[in-house]
Amino acid sequence: MKKQSGFTLIELVIVVVILGFLAVTAIPKFIDLTDQAKQANIEGMAGGFATAVSLVRAQWEAEGRPKDTNGKNAVDYDGTTLFLTKESNTTTLKIRPGYITGIADNGDSLAGLTATDCIDIWQSILQQPPRLTNVISTLNSNAYMDYFVAKSGSNANTLCHFYLKETLNKDNNNNFTDPGVLTTVGNSFTYQPANSSVVVYINNQ
Repeated sequence: MKKQSGFTLIELVIVVVILGFLAVTAIPKFIDLTDQAKQANIEGMAGGFATAVSLVRAQWEAEGRPKDTNGKNAVDYDGTTLFLTKESNTTTLKIRPGYITGIADNGDSLAGLTATDCIDIWQSILQQPPRLTNVISTLNSNAYMDYFVAKSGSNANTLCHFYLKETLNKDNNNNFTDPGVLTTVGNSFTYQPANSSVVVYINNQ
């Protein structure tokens, strides 16, 4: 009968040491890949969003700059009536015409645009977009929410802020905290309806 032998203590120690070295080498690379994935996510969404905004504007131009019955710039985009900006030089920052402001008429100066309108914009121009909310408690209680949205500024300086949930700060209870409208918190991008500007901010957590 053949005698069976197992690993010696020294062999086990060597294996553990080798696994330790591999872990020390691999974990930082894995963390780096996670950060890169979060950055690619927000950059991809921002690129798709900017493209969609341009497509809405292009359709409006191709159809001869149509208006609704009240004389507001509007276009039927995939079955949904979308309101667009109207050119204005009366504000400090010029408002250019033809950029989406949502499915509600927010006035020519963008004075009425809210975070809810930012959600409407997101859902109207993107096909099968990630879910988002402007209520932080909903973000924490609903696992299907991927983005948080907020609105800042007024008139031509109005901005919609879109934050990737997984990059937001957490409190002591492991709940995501409201970023307000900071561009120094989390990975996010902003949309400015006055001129269609889309700007990405990377702050991996």
